[in-house]
Amino acid sequence: MTELTDEKTTDQRQASIADDPMQVVQVGLDDGYAYTKVALPDGRLVSVPSRARMGAAGVTWIRDVEQRIFEYETAGTVYSVGAVDGEPTQFDEYPGSALNRVIVQHALQEAGLSGRSLHLVTGLPVAAFYRGDGQQRRQAIQTKRDGLKLTVEPVVAKKSSTRQALKASIAFHEVIPEALAAWYDFVIVTLDDGVTLDADRLNAPIAIVDIGGRTTDYVVVQDQGVVHGSSGSLNRGMLDLKLRVANLIQERFDLHELGEQIISRAVDTNRLRLHGKDHDVSDMVMNAKRELVERLYAETRRKLGLGVELDRILFVGGGSAALSSDIADWFPNQTIADHAAFANARGMLKYLQFVCDDASKER
Repeated sequence: MTELTDEKTTDQRQASIADDPMQVVQVGLDDGYAYTKVALPDGRLVSVPSRARMGAAGVTWIRDVEQRIFEYETAGTVYSVGAVDGEPTQFDEYPGSALNRVIVQHALQEAGLSGRSLHLVTGLPVAAFYRGDGQQRRQAIQTKRDGLKLTVEPVVAKKSSTRQALKASIAFHEVIPEALAAWYDFVIVTLDDGVTLDADRLNAPIAIVDIGGRTTDYVVVQDQGVVHGSSGSLNRGMLDLKLRVANLIQERFDLHELGEQIISRAVDTNRLRLHGKDHDVSDMVMNAKRELVERLYAETRRKLGLGVELDRILFVGGGSAALSSDIADWFPNQTIADHAAFANARGMLKYLQFVCDDASKER
């Protein structure tokens, strides 16, 4: 079970955008609590775990090409990002935090955007973007918008003469609701000769269910309007599954704690390696997954009912890919998006390219 099923997306770090290095690059960036996903105009999709901790790496790499932990400095504090046991991201202030900022910078570096100036669209969970009455949470949106514009410097540039890393600078940053981004991905269709709005998709009543790391988002769009009574966020996602597996492992093996990376591997592979030996933990993963799926099913029914008035129910997010066999028969009119983990990032890029006007880019 894995949240990211598209292997091509994770091994293209060295590919570059063959543009003038002085040209601004447009980026869709879904900076989720479990993974941070990048969509680029040349079609590349890049993902990194949202994994970082405060402090230097404390590791000297024998060969630069094997480096798996990278250091970044923001507001006078050094963070280690990459193959570390990360600090929890499941807190309300994460979208505007320094932890988020260094993880985003690392994702941009991995996407080959070192030294580039960027125009960027990101997202917030639906409940963090809208109040219950549909008004926007302007302070939270502005905090997110301003947070990513703060400087983050790759420390590696100061230590290594063989690896050059310059900060990626964000010149423009817009924020939209995360699941609504997937709606833009759905209605803006890319063709060989350009893009177009699909009129049938644009006007059809549709629900987006976005199963992410910390939250599962719901957005119902009808006649190009968001139906707030059926939209919102549930604070349950794939990170809850990992936390449950961690608790079960600690109980069975009488352990006080385990690193976050070893738990992630156990969930992905159903195997736990302790003292040089592998242990089968598939029953724990299955139990934790069943508990999560039951909770998601109950909330989805509460939000959408039987979905009879909807033309389509579109599942997106890394959780939809990981749980595809468990959610396959919830509705007769449901679909899981292609490369579902990247639907929001693709939609954010399309929103930037085809919705944002010149005036907004100058803010």
